[in-house]
Amino acid sequence: MTQVLVTGANGFVGQVLGRVLVDGGHSVTGLVRHAGGCGEGVKEWVHDRRDFVGLAEAWPQGLGPDCVIHLAARVHVMHDDAADPDAAFRATNVDGTLRIAAAARQNGARRFVFVSSIKAIADADDGRPLCEDHPAHPEDPYGRSKLEAERALVQYGNETGLEVVIVRPPLVYGPQVRANFLRLMDAIWRGVPLPLGAARAKRSLVYVGNLADALMRCATDSRAAGQCFHVADGSDPTVTELAQTLGRHLQKRARLFSLPSSWLRIAGRLTRRSAQVERLIGSLQVDTTRIRRVLDWHPPYSVDDGLAATAHWYRSKHA
Repeated sequence: MTQVLVTGANGFVGQVLGRVLVDGGHSVTGLVRHAGGCGEGVKEWVHDRRDFVGLAEAWPQGLGPDCVIHLAARVHVMHDDAADPDAAFRATNVDGTLRIAAAARQNGARRFVFVSSIKAIADADDGRPLCEDHPAHPEDPYGRSKLEAERALVQYGNETGLEVVIVRPPLVYGPQVRANFLRLMDAIWRGVPLPLGAARAKRSLVYVGNLADALMRCATDSRAAGQCFHVADGSDPTVTELAQTLGRHLQKRARLFSLPSSWLRIAGRLTRRSAQVERLIGSLQVDTTRIRRVLDWHPPYSVDDGLAATAHWYRSKHA
């Protein structure tokens, strides 16, 4: 049995991860800012100070985790109202991350699994799936903060002996999903015509259950130490295929029509929504060869399994 501390344990991914770890026979403590929502079998530790300030001093007596899985983060938002977005992301995603790593190591942790993002290296591929060694060119404050945190953690691990594992997922979906994925389901459910009939670019996704399974492996497998892994479902749908499959599982026909990509990009520029448009029509595939080879990891759920579960959750809300 491994003692695991999960930050953000009451969030979208954290709730599923906690359940997977408990079912796997591990002892789990959830570090959260607000009480509630960690799930059955997960011990809760509330530390409500921003950016994990004072965490070392507040560390509970007797809590000596073998591993920390760090999910909590300042997440990417489309319209950031921070005066200095880079500084705001850095305060949480870099400085806060290092505070957790240092406090955890002081209390016996041997491994630190950092959930980064594919946005730490790119928002789109260059015609080939992105591997872990792809040159990093993050395009926004969120991606830059994740890359900076990765590099700072690697340096800290080299200096102290803490085993650092970096995991870079693409878009994560599943029950309780929010943001653009939820908006896509809303549109299909309401029968809104969508100009996605010719969106042929492929996008890697990862079902939350697959990500949780991979994170548990990264926390417990000795072969993961010092590695960086890309994690995805392994089958990359086009946005057209994604909408059609969601429609099938939602039991609603996706009303798709075709517009040239060039027209959509012009519309994106005119409406200041270029980033959203690129997420629909740009290619972003990730190469998961390394985690399959090093850890012999394979996603336990198919894309269709994940989309079916997500659509079932959505339908249950609208029954």
